[in-house]
Amino acid sequence: MHIFLAVHHFPPRYTGGAEWRAFRTARALLSRGHRVEVAAVEDVRSTEYGAQGTEYGVQSTEYEGVPVHRLYFNLQAAPDPFRWSWDNPWLGDFFRERFAAQKPDVFHLFSGYLMTGRPLRVAQDMGIPTVVSLTDFWFLCPRITMLRSDGTLSTLPIDPARCARCLGEEKRRFRYLGRTAPRLAQGYWRLQKRNANAIRQRLDYLIETLNRTDCAISPSRFVREMHIRAGVSPERVVFSRQGRDFPALGEEARKKVPAPRLRVGYIGQIAPHKGVHTLLEAVRSLPDAPLEVHLYGDAAPFPKYTRRLKALSAGDRRIHWEGVFPRQKIGEVHRNLDVLVVPSVWYENSPNTILEAFAYGTPVLASDLGGMAELVQPGENGLRFPPGDARTLATHLHALAADKSRLNALRPSAKDIPTVAQEIDALEEIYRRYARGGR
Repeated sequence: MHIFLAVHHFPPRYTGGAEWRAFRTARALLSRGHRVEVAAVEDVRSTEYGAQGTEYGVQSTEYEGVPVHRLYFNLQAAPDPFRWSWDNPWLGDFFRERFAAQKPDVFHLFSGYLMTGRPLRVAQDMGIPTVVSLTDFWFLCPRITMLRSDGTLSTLPIDPARCARCLGEEKRRFRYLGRTAPRLAQGYWRLQKRNANAIRQRLDYLIETLNRTDCAISPSRFVREMHIRAGVSPERVVFSRQGRDFPALGEEARKKVPAPRLRVGYIGQIAPHKGVHTLLEAVRSLPDAPLEVHLYGDAAPFPKYTRRLKALSAGDRRIHWEGVFPRQKIGEVHRNLDVLVVPSVWYENSPNTILEAFAYGTPVLASDLGGMAELVQPGENGLRFPPGDARTLATHLHALAADKSRLNALRPSAKDIPTVAQEIDALEEIYRRYARGGR
């Protein structure tokens, strides 16, 4: 089959979860004899594009054997930047031309962020089967995370006026109004009909787009249910957990390096929505606990938040900033951790960090929320705590640090985690079902 993949970004410049998942999917499909090409957005601030007649640029390259079309445009030069952020005609032009020339059997979009819904609409109008991987909440939320600018979680049903306020309060002057005069702010945003209508148009367009899609794949039951509650037909959305990209591990590989103190790990983005501050607040409330903390992640993208965390950890020699580690070191990292903390304050989807921890026999302490709560079963493979609740997290850490034998009852099993090969088997079956005209 000829399979056309699209994702918001692609390695090597971008290395987030969706980017690597699209890359490994492309590599796996190529290894099975399929013809594969990928389109990804490389830059949305390119100053070379945006004027009439030069709306976008394309650089066609290869990355580790995968053909990639890297797209450049200037979103702020669009006639309506907000509309273009979820329905980009420039991308529609690129995909229409490419689809007409190459005639792929299937078009598979990972998320919709930056790519928007337009490529799906183009494929659907041209009779090309479409598949979407729901890697986040972009189809429901312009901020992707369902986390509002004031730090609270958005819930369903979606309120377009509240969404408009959330987007507006990304600007400092509106945040100040929201903090100092919340009732006045609420009234102001209720009067902003144009902004609320734009949010409603976005939601209606994208839900309709998903309902025209042959198959939407959700790696968690929670995300599947969220999209169904938002209006996507249950028949369109299937649950299929992502696979692990390393072989099955024997007990020797899962064995921990002995250590007298409780070794607590965090692996992931150093970002506000990841809730790293909750972990540090919990640890600082336990000054005498025999534990140490190892933070793995890039501290550069959110400098203001990093400064806050550095201030929280200042003077505590138990807290170690480890930076980013090479992918091949994941086993070594886990062998030197007793427990992993996933303190996110947004819903998450199906976090790879949790699945990896289970594979390496590392119990997980996670926020009792969304995709994290779906995976972490208290007393079986970890413990949960309310999102942002440093006190409850501290209670869990104190108990484990005081008696490390408690970890034995929380040691997870990896037997239920699918492999990438199994994930691709399921994906090929979906492709065949629709590429053969079985819609």
